[in-house]
Amino acid sequence: MIPLILTLYRFGKAVVLALRDEEFRALFFLVVVLLVSGTAFYHSIEGWGWLDSFYFSVTTLTTVGYGDFSPHTAEGKIFTVVYLLVGIGVLLGFIELIAEHARSSEGPSIRNFFKRREGAPSEEEKE
Repeated sequence: MIPLILTLYRFGKAVVLALRDEEFRALFFLVVVLLVSGTAFYHSIEGWGWLDSFYFSVTTLTTVGYGDFSPHTAEGKIFTVVYLLVGIGVLLGFIELIAEHARSSEGPSIRNFFKRREGAPSEEEKE
């Protein structure tokens, strides 16, 4: 249980730090727009409930795709193809920025530790 709590704490800390970054805020906004638009689309076109529509939007963008929901209309299938092509790139960029901020909030990286042990200057020492 403690590792889960520590991981969630580090994730939250990384997100708070990342919110200071303009690029992160822009990607965060795009992810929210993608999820809201996907949820609204599937709710109105496929006739699913709000929670089911949101659930399908998240599982689709994260490429989990459990298979319990799938679009049945032609409009839904076409939208899903475009949604995947646009959304996966945006979501990957967003996740990459979270990971970058998480790494920077942890202090010196393990790579710098080994460089210092080998006698090479660390990234911090170069600056």
